[in-house]
This record gives sequence, C-alpha cells and structure tokens, in this order.
Amino acid sequence: MKTSNEISSCKTCVYRKLLFDSLTDEEYLMVNKSRKEFIYSRGEIIRKEGDSIDSFIYLRSGLIKLYKTDKNGKDHILSLNKSGDFISLLSIFSNSEYKYSIAAVEETKICVIDLNSLRQAVDTNSKFALRVLNRMSRVSDDIIESQFEIRQRQVKGRIAYFLLFLTNKIYRSHEFRLPITRREIGELISMTTENTIRTLSEFKKDGIISMDGRTINILDYERIKGISNTG
Repeated sequence: MKTSNEISSCKTCVYRKLLFDSLTDEEYLMVNKSRKEFIYSRGEIIRKEGDSIDSFIYLRSGLIKLYKTDKNGKDHILSLNKSGDFISLLSIFSNSEYKYSIAAVEETKICVIDLNSLRQAVDTNSKFALRVLNRMSRVSDDIIESQFEIRQRQVKGRIAYFLLFLTNKIYRSHEFRLPITRREIGELISMTTENTIRTLSEFKKDGIISMDGRTINILDYERIKGISNTG
C-alpha cells in the first residue's frame, strides 16, 4: 500500500454525481479534509474480516474482491467490485465491523473518507441522506438482480454471462486477464471448479474464445452473447 500523490477533491471527483452532488460547499470542505487516497498492488489486503469500520471507501480505479475465510482457513469469494463502487456504505448509519475481507485483484486506488464527517453531513443535509439511502437501495437491487441472472442460467450460460460481465463492465475489451482463479469464478456463479474449467475449455475448443493461462480473448462475441441469453 502507498499513499496517492494525486491532488484531487470530492467536489471535482468524476464520481461526485454518484453520491456527493447534494453536499453544500461547507460540507464538501469538511468531507474533503478527512479524505485520503491509497494505492494497493494486486493481492494486497485492504481490510480484514473483523476490522472495525471507521471509514467509508469507494474505488477510484482498479478491481477488488470481497471474501470470507472459513474455519479451515479457506477463502470464499463473495463479489467483485469495480471503479465507482462504494464499500461499507451501510456503515454510515451503523457502527459495525467488516463481515468480510477486501483485497485488490489488480492495482487499485481507493478513496477513504472518515465516517464521522459523512455522518455529520447526513444529520444536517436531508438531500444527502436520501441520496445515500437511494444508493444503498440500488446496490442491494443490483446484487439481487445479478444473482437472479446467474441462477436462471445453465452451466454454459453462467460462464458466458461472467465473461460478458468482464468484457462489458470491467475491462471494456474483448481481451483481458481473468482477475480471479477458476475456483473463485465457480464460487461467484455457483458452479464447481471442474465445471468452470471444462466449460472454458469447451469454449476454446469451439473457437468462441482463445485462452492462454489466465488471458482470455473473446473471438466470437455474438455467439457468446447468444449462449448467455439462452442460458
């Protein structure tokens, strides 16, 4: 981890409209004073399960995973989060500790804001409080919708859906490096590791993708889109 040398402010941030555009100038100043930026390398742990939540986090760039560790020490991935996503949003309204760990899966820049400054803004600015609640609702809806989209698909449809998610939402490119292992992919889309590996191999054999280690190239976008749509 290292501190970012980039000079920026909440008022000029590209993600301002996602949450902060209802703050007054005075509130911007208060929030910005408590804000810090950090850069994490791939594999670095950002927060550990059980850590107290004393700050609000959002992703400026990069990709992170949320995961839990079982009693045998094995990690289980819960979600992938991309630029513009907010972490620990609910903690603005409640004191708590992290129920999961957070790690960077590629170089990631995060913005950390002290919770007390945000809570003061919530207490004095009803528009901001409503914006936070609306954002929390949208995050919850997105999780439910994503799980529904995955679970209504069969094996090949789930893999195709995940590859399209990486293509369209994360990397915006037909060629990319898988950010997580085959086992973690399987956990995310409720499949076994064996079915995940086998389906990727079948896609490669059928000329839908090329695959070299973790590097994937979508060769037939329309076909993989069709597989995803038909389940």
